[in-house]
Amino acid sequence: MRGIQIGSVLGIPIRLNITFLLILPIFAWLIGADVGQLALVISEFIGVSLDPSALTGGTRPWVLGSAAAIGLFVCVLLHEFGHSIVAMRFGYEIDSITLWLLGGVASFSEMPEDWREELAIAVAGPAVSVGLGVLSYVLVLLLPATAQQAIFVMGYLALTNVVLAVFNLLPGFPMDGGRVLRALLARTRPHARATQLAAEVGKGFAILLGFVGLFVNIFLLALAFFIYMGASSESQQTVMKAAFEDVAVRDIMTPETRLDTVESTTTVAGLLDRMLAERHTGYPVLRGGQLVGMVTLDDARDVDTVERDALLVEDVMSDDIRVTHPDTPAMDALEQLQRHDIGRLPVVADAELVGLVSRSDLMRAFSIINTDAATSQRGSVFSR
Repeated sequence: MRGIQIGSVLGIPIRLNITFLLILPIFAWLIGADVGQLALVISEFIGVSLDPSALTGGTRPWVLGSAAAIGLFVCVLLHEFGHSIVAMRFGYEIDSITLWLLGGVASFSEMPEDWREELAIAVAGPAVSVGLGVLSYVLVLLLPATAQQAIFVMGYLALTNVVLAVFNLLPGFPMDGGRVLRALLARTRPHARATQLAAEVGKGFAILLGFVGLFVNIFLLALAFFIYMGASSESQQTVMKAAFEDVAVRDIMTPETRLDTVESTTTVAGLLDRMLAERHTGYPVLRGGQLVGMVTLDDARDVDTVERDALLVEDVMSDDIRVTHPDTPAMDALEQLQRHDIGRLPVVADAELVGLVSRSDLMRAFSIINTDAATSQRGSVFSR
């Protein structure tokens, strides 16, 4: 979840995703355009007297819409801080909090696997939302009846914060309620199995929400898509983490003795001929037996045809090399590949190239480990 960093609180970077900058004015417009009807809803549920005529006319609806929208997203930010602060107390590092199209996301460097910790972290956000709703309601009661605009904004925040808390506690994994469900399931099951069950419930909830969204609100349809994809992704990541629990890069990598490399003085034309013959799309580049770079098919394709006999691999290779170690856990290597959006990692030990690990290697290993027959023979399958 990328975004523009606007500051940092308690050491946690606060970011705004580009979609947030698009949705905020839309929210402000939707609230402003419906001020009169919202005033009636707030009056009924909050138990205050709001005069719609005092909230309309001129620019008032748009000012109120903007204030309510900004207030709502501030509350969403505080909701995410609720999760983050509790997680920090358990020793987890928070990479960032990002506001985006569908609210807020707190990104953890590592997700908790202890069910008690996950339960506490999951309920912290909705608890903050309920607290903000109560605080907003108290402010409504303290405001003079003549402060109609302030009462409207506080009443709106009181109502939406409670709705936000209740909605987040629905079992739509990876929403808060889905994480509560996983925590409860993990009391008597392995974490990976609890994740799979919570994800299946979450995907079912997403399908139901998407069906409702077709007839009610396109925003719900977008949220349903996010929940479905999030549930699928986190379930897969958790299952893979469990499968790779005792597997290191050395168990999966292609060792140096079987590794195809290319010399830095090879021409680009020669490199393309090798790629065609060997059906490889990337090679470690050596100079005098030392690793100096990586070259891919994209690097070679960017060279004009007439220049391919003149330019060498060292002219087009990337020398900004990300490497890993043979003893690195396989899951850490996979996360590094995903984080940097690359296809392969050279494996280096004592400054020497000892192998290469790729996404294909990791996916193949996962398929083998995940097969019952192969799981019982894991030690022999991966011995090199």
